[in-house]
Amino acid sequence: MAAGIANRGLWQTASIAGADGIVTNVLVLCYHAVSEDWEADLSVSPAELERQIASVLKRGYRGATFHDAVHNPPAPKTVAVTFDDAYRSVIDLGLPVLSRLGVPGTVFVPTAFTGVEAPMAWPGIDHWIGGPHENELVPMSWQELKTLAASGWEIGAHTRTHPHLTQLDDATLAEELASSRRDCESHLNLACRSFAYPYSDEDERVVKAAGEAGFSAAGTLPSSLHPAAPLHWPRVGVYREDDAFRFRLKTSPLVLRLRAGREWRIPPFAWKVRDAVRGILGRLRRA
Repeated sequence: MAAGIANRGLWQTASIAGADGIVTNVLVLCYHAVSEDWEADLSVSPAELERQIASVLKRGYRGATFHDAVHNPPAPKTVAVTFDDAYRSVIDLGLPVLSRLGVPGTVFVPTAFTGVEAPMAWPGIDHWIGGPHENELVPMSWQELKTLAASGWEIGAHTRTHPHLTQLDDATLAEELASSRRDCESHLNLACRSFAYPYSDEDERVVKAAGEAGFSAAGTLPSSLHPAAPLHWPRVGVYREDDAFRFRLKTSPLVLRLRAGREWRIPPFAWKVRDAVRGILGRLRRA
């Protein structure tokens, strides 16, 4: 689970100038699991996923893999749809949605768990172990990841064991990064160029180590707005609580115009205004 839940209200995008001088807006979305009935914060329903991505496409965005969005965006408005942790639900329920919409995805894989027919477990998801939704934690197999790659998706690394990288010593940090990249390349016979920081736990040392491990693009969920860099690329975390209002606000062009390089969060009063308006409309409907 790469998402820092405290950052769920943060909207992030990036503007970069391509070789032709055209400024390109790059929006990178960060999802985790896709489920009809799992009420975990990191899960969205297939219908909601489809509504969200369709709404972005209607606003003129064109889909791309994460690495392409960072290094070679195909359109003036580019969106990359990423999934952390490689839950099996991504291929079962997420792939059909994105295929209908003509959008490729990117999956970031914690490689020590891949292909193990048992629930993954680390702090943040392990409380689901033993409950009715335990199977939601089962990861994809390498063969399923190959299927995604054959469908035009990108497979990136997400370390081997999903640790907090800033808490590791230099040798262990280097091993988590390099081994996860080697795992992906050896099992898939494809270059692994992209990475996502588990828990979005990174600092200058960790970002430097990601580059030294051979990655050329890495995604995070930063707690403040900052100029985008290939190895510290801002993503928008999308969660179960993100209804149409929240999603639109998180991905609103207005926030891009307001962006000034300082910390900026969607203010709490915005949600209060939303709830107040809904309450009024509800009372009017019942009257």
